[in-house]
Amino acid sequence: MLQSTPVSPAVTGGALRLPVIPDALRTDFAVLIPAFDEVDNIPALFHELREMFHRHGLGGEIILVDDGSKDGTYEAALRESAGMARVKILRHRRNQGKTEAMVTGAHAAESEYVVLFDADLQHSPDEIPRFLEKLAEGWDIVTGRKVGNYEKRGVSSVYNRLSQTLFAVPVRDLNSMKAFRTEILREIPLRHDWHRFFVVLAHARGYTVSEIDIELYPRRAGVAKYSGRSRVLVGVGDLVVVWFYLKFSEKPMQFFGGGGLLLILAGLLVGLLTVVLRIGEWMPPFGFRPLLTLVVLLETVGVVLFGFGFMAELIATLRAELDDLRRQGRGV
Repeated sequence: MLQSTPVSPAVTGGALRLPVIPDALRTDFAVLIPAFDEVDNIPALFHELREMFHRHGLGGEIILVDDGSKDGTYEAALRESAGMARVKILRHRRNQGKTEAMVTGAHAAESEYVVLFDADLQHSPDEIPRFLEKLAEGWDIVTGRKVGNYEKRGVSSVYNRLSQTLFAVPVRDLNSMKAFRTEILREIPLRHDWHRFFVVLAHARGYTVSEIDIELYPRRAGVAKYSGRSRVLVGVGDLVVVWFYLKFSEKPMQFFGGGGLLLILAGLLVGLLTVVLRIGEWMPPFGFRPLLTLVVLLETVGVVLFGFGFMAELIATLRAELDDLRRQGRGV
C-alpha cells in the first residue's frame, strides 16, 4: 500500500489556496529526478507524481536519471512509468554523482524550466506547483528553504551562513529542492559535487534568485546518500575552491601576478640590504649566505607566480571568448 506525502499548498486566511500557474507553464517544465539505489521509493514516487499532475492540471515532463543503481531502480522506474506521457528514464552505467545526473537530465529536457526533485520523497510533490507559481513571477531560479527540525539542521545552517558570507547570495538554503531555467544548467559548467553551488554560480552570472519555504519529511525507505563527517569536509573544501574560482577566475593576474610582484620587490629590497651591509662591512651575525639564499628564493618564486598569473590570464581570456561563442550559438 502506497503511503502519501502530506499535501502542503499555500494557506491564506486559514483556507487552502492552490497555486496559480499560467497555462503556458503548465506543460513547459520538466521534473528532474536524480536517483541512486532508490528502488523502494520508486512506486510511491510515480504514484504521487501522477496524482499531483492530475490534481493541478499539469502536463510537464518527468525525467528520472538512474545514477548507476545496483538495486533495480532503473527497471522499477520503467515499470512504474509505463503508460505515462512525457516520461524519460535515463541511466548511467556507473555511479557518477548527483551533479552529473542533473546535467544528463537537463540536456534531455525539452522544456524551458526544470524542477529538481529528489527520489526519496522527503519533499511533497505538491511543492512543485508552488515552485512553478514563483517562476511565473519572472525569477530565473527559485530555491526551497527547509523549515522545521531535521537531522542535519545544524551543519546545514553553518554551511549556508558561510555561503551567504562568501558569495552574498540572497537565499538562505542552497542545498534543497529548486526550480530554474533549463538554459542555466546547460550554460554553467559543473564539476563533480558542485550541484550544491549551482545557485552560487548562476547568481554570479547575473541570474535572479528567490526562495520559498518548504517542508522536509522523514525518508520513507532506503538510506541517505549524502551523510557522514567526510561529506562535511568535502563540502567545506569545495566551498573554498568555488570562492577562489569566482574570485580570481576572471582576473587571475590580481592574485598570482600581484603576489609574484610583491615577492620580486621583497627580493630586490633584501638584495639591496645585502649590498649595503657588504659595502659598509657590517657583517650580520648569521653571515651573508642566508640573505643571498633568501634573495634567490624570493625572486624565483616571484617570477614563477607572475608567469603563472600571466598564463592564467591568457586562459581566462580564451574561456571568455568561448563563452561568447556559445551564447551566440544559442542566440543569446
